[in-house]
Amino acid sequence: MKPDMFRQPVTILVGLGSPAEIRGVLDAYRHLVEWPVSFRDAAHSVALKACHAALHVEIEAETARGLFAAFAAKHDLLAPETSAIAASRMRRDRDPHVQ
Repeated sequence: MKPDMFRQPVTILVGLGSPAEIRGVLDAYRHLVEWPVSFRDAAHSVALKACHAALHVEIEAETARGLFAAFAAKHDLLAPETSAIAASRMRRDRDPHVQ
């Protein structure tokens, strides 16, 4: 595995809620650079600096991944796990009381 790749991708929601897999430091860095300036905050700054450091092999990719995931969580960008969605749909199909 390349040193800038994440062991497990971070799946975020982009656009109109479409899931996108962030597979490595460069993907995360690009997303952070494109983040609107008016929405940037401390979490963005920390994640951006971590991705920059990971691209320069100053920190591990997994450290940058954790900080990117924290940024994504803070901004409600993390996509729900597909297994949780499937389980929810199955319950709804079988139990008339579940909405």
